[in-house]
Amino acid sequence: MACIPGGWTLRGLDTDEHTCKLRFGRARKRPNARPAQRIWLQTFYLDRYEVTYAQFERCIKAGDCPRRPEDGRWGPRYTDFSRPDQPITGVNWYQARAYCRAAGKDLPTEAQWEKAARGSEGELYPWGDALVSCDHAVIQDRKGRSCGVKKRGTSSTGRVLAGGSRPAGRYGIFDLIGIVEEWVLDWYTDDYDACGEACSGIDPRGPCDGKSPCPGRVHRIVRGGSWYYDAEHATSWHRRPHFPDNRAPKRFHHFGFRCAQASKSSTSAEKSTQ
Repeated sequence: MACIPGGWTLRGLDTDEHTCKLRFGRARKRPNARPAQRIWLQTFYLDRYEVTYAQFERCIKAGDCPRRPEDGRWGPRYTDFSRPDQPITGVNWYQARAYCRAAGKDLPTEAQWEKAARGSEGELYPWGDALVSCDHAVIQDRKGRSCGVKKRGTSSTGRVLAGGSRPAGRYGIFDLIGIVEEWVLDWYTDDYDACGEACSGIDPRGPCDGKSPCPGRVHRIVRGGSWYYDAEHATSWHRRPHFPDNRAPKRFHHFGFRCAQASKSSTSAEKSTQ
């Protein structure tokens, strides 16, 4: 895991105009990453790599990770997505959190994820402010999905590559941008103003501190873009809502995840205030 030092950090963006073309069949009417805010995060640790197919398979075999309730399966739903060193895809939020908890960790909060991607100065990407390209991340470009890499046994492009196929960003963390979108802990709100105090201050965890049930909240959040989408999604501020059971009407999505862990000093500080 990488150590992310505590301190003030910039989250969100005042100038974001990205609204995504669709939100569950409806046009999204406004940007959702506004406004830029200064928040304080205590030191924490974050997995340097996304959780792989092989790692998640071991969790399933140990009985610590649940299968999908709708079909009793657990793995990717695309062909050529089951190589051991590929990030796991197709999991829901509950499966992702179960894995992290079995490992003595948790899903990162949205604020933690963005701090790892942007650093304390709020740069736009894990590598700085240079626009994303296939040199930085596995995304869709003019060659096709996954920067034009073909799936085995087909002529079509688009599969996740092995973790770490692109250079590490800040803190030595790989693939925060591109490859697979990643589940984070928080419930979704339309923007940070709508979230209010739950998304500000010290170590924000979003509405209801991420706990269930949370009245009025039905979507969790994924971050970071993926092999499937173009550069517009592949930013450190892009936020996407989705149903935590990953069963939107008539479709599912191919999300992955990584885990976070509080530092010992942060954990001690929390206990002292309880």
